[in-house]
Amino acid sequence: MKYQFTINTTASDLWQLSMYGIYGSIVGATNTAFTAAMILLTVRFFSNVHIILKCLLILACCLFPIIQPLLVYIRARKQVKNVPKDVNLGFDDQGIHVNIGDQKSDIDWNNVTGITKKPTLMVIYTSARHGYVLTNKVLGDQKKAFYNYICSKLEKK
Repeated sequence: MKYQFTINTTASDLWQLSMYGIYGSIVGATNTAFTAAMILLTVRFFSNVHIILKCLLILACCLFPIIQPLLVYIRARKQVKNVPKDVNLGFDDQGIHVNIGDQKSDIDWNNVTGITKKPTLMVIYTSARHGYVLTNKVLGDQKKAFYNYICSKLEKK
């Protein structure tokens, strides 16, 4: 095997992946603009409004920076229960070799749809909605070389 990794996807890994997806899109820009506008409105009108409106202003300021990430983490905790543990992934010139317990499968490079590199993790997609999450902790010092290797395999297909 050219590269061999054992992954245990955690709720934190899924949470990070979701947050990268949210804040790396137009939704994240909208969330940021809404939060900035709510902070400005709160600063401007806080001293002149009734207590109920003060509570609503504070709640609106907390919606995207606090409440949304908390809800995404709760969803990730539910999702991680359905993710297999101790997944052994092998990468070589033939493709990806997946071992989960006594089950084995091979994925040809032609069936790999893409790779996404984020600051704390990397995702190798086998379909539009499925993939393998490899964290920096799993990849270690091999992160850059591994990313280049996967990119070279995807360019050839």
